[in-house]
Amino acid sequence: MKASWKKITSLLLPGILALGLLSAGCGNGKSTGSGNKTINIALHQDPPKLDPMISTAFVDRMVFQSVFDKLVELDDKGKIVPMLAEKWEISPDGKQYTFHLRKGVKFHDGTEFNAEAVKFNLERYKQKSSNRRNELKAVKTIKVIDPYTVELDLETPYAPLLANLTDRAGMMCSPDAVKKAGDKFQNHPVGTGPYVFKERSKGNQIVLEKNKDYWQKDKPKADKLVYKIMTDGNVALMNLKSGQVDMINRFPLNEVKNYQSDKAISVINEASPGFKGIVLNNTNANFQDKRVRQAIDKALDRKAIVEVALSGVGTPGHSALSKSSWAYDAELDQAPAADVEGAKQLLAAAGKADGFSFTIQTDTDPISQQVCQLIQKQLKAVNIDMQIQKMDFGTLLDHAKKGDFEAATISWSGRMDPDGNLYDWFHTGTSMNYMKYSNPEVDGLLEQARHLTDQQARKGLYRQILLQLNQDVPYIFLYHDNNVFGLSKKVKGFTPNPDGMIRTLNMGK
Repeated sequence: MKASWKKITSLLLPGILALGLLSAGCGNGKSTGSGNKTINIALHQDPPKLDPMISTAFVDRMVFQSVFDKLVELDDKGKIVPMLAEKWEISPDGKQYTFHLRKGVKFHDGTEFNAEAVKFNLERYKQKSSNRRNELKAVKTIKVIDPYTVELDLETPYAPLLANLTDRAGMMCSPDAVKKAGDKFQNHPVGTGPYVFKERSKGNQIVLEKNKDYWQKDKPKADKLVYKIMTDGNVALMNLKSGQVDMINRFPLNEVKNYQSDKAISVINEASPGFKGIVLNNTNANFQDKRVRQAIDKALDRKAIVEVALSGVGTPGHSALSKSSWAYDAELDQAPAADVEGAKQLLAAAGKADGFSFTIQTDTDPISQQVCQLIQKQLKAVNIDMQIQKMDFGTLLDHAKKGDFEAATISWSGRMDPDGNLYDWFHTGTSMNYMKYSNPEVDGLLEQARHLTDQQARKGLYRQILLQLNQDVPYIFLYHDNNVFGLSKKVKGFTPNPDGMIRTLNMGK
């Protein structure tokens, strides 16, 4: 039963007022006496690491869109278009990429963007400590041809390369700033983007100011961006209604229908390329036997999870690829009905007829909490006792990276090329293979798929990979969510993008 709006308002009002007071110090988005305009954007989590090299979080990427430009960009149709690289050529054998760079671009610290800066960034992203290393694994050498031309020589053809360069692997950081700051660069990011990092208050807000020397004429449109951390979607919505924020990146799903025709707020509801689900530590004693993992997979009612936790705003799923992918396979993504008896039989075969207990780690997002509570209830039907441990998102990711967990709710915002949804998650030893999953057959198929240029041939290989993942169940796929934004109608110039990122370049009032 849904709580009434009046009740929610009365419960949240003290927190809303407090947030309103906090936001007053950084502008409410209205013109001040000096004519400055601020765009306030609510994020549902605090971005953990503001360095593209080590970032693994969706919310990091939201802020990156304003601080860093990329070599190439995705337009609103999902097409790869020029950005810092004005044009490029690919050799007939697919093993050499030559990028011709834009001239007259400077980093926020005043240093010049050029081919040497590209070489520095790509080599940095390829090093062992980088979470971008597998996105650039095929790149053998990076050569500076002249100050504004750079050549990438590949070991083998690598189809996803350009798509990867539209995201963190293609984001250009100031070499000087990286050298000076070292590990602390994540606290003071410096790019060439439309906004300059000014300051942050952990758990509260991140402040960016207009890059007055930006290479695109008359852009950006606003003078300041403030990303405000609001983990409760209802609080974020109330702040949007009151004008304390201009946009929220997670609209309360149970309110979507109520705001379809609102005079002051637009609801932008677009399909996501990502997946949501449960990471299982395959090295943990409870989950080493794949029959146990299969039993959990069988026990879950995905349709009920989507209807209750997401108010129906999403799609029950069973694979890493959603309808937005050209390699989507509807048959393999069909969410199976819950099969309690089948799950019990698998547990018995694995020597766990009496069930077992484990702990799932999750973040503080209310939807994550509700998803876990529903799963907890569903698993009780097969004698599995799942305890829920919540923590802030950054800590959750740290635990996952260290293998300090049994199970966790870690999801993926998705990439336009299917390699970006599969390789780093399911290849042995990759940066986001938190499950410690290893299957030589899957490894081989993943390698083969990323080195082919024929899309239909790649699609056939991805089908084989998805079939094997459905058998091995290293990760429990639950659903594909939608990117649902709330936007004040006073704000102009926002265009949704297939990758689900908020691009602020053209946003103004």
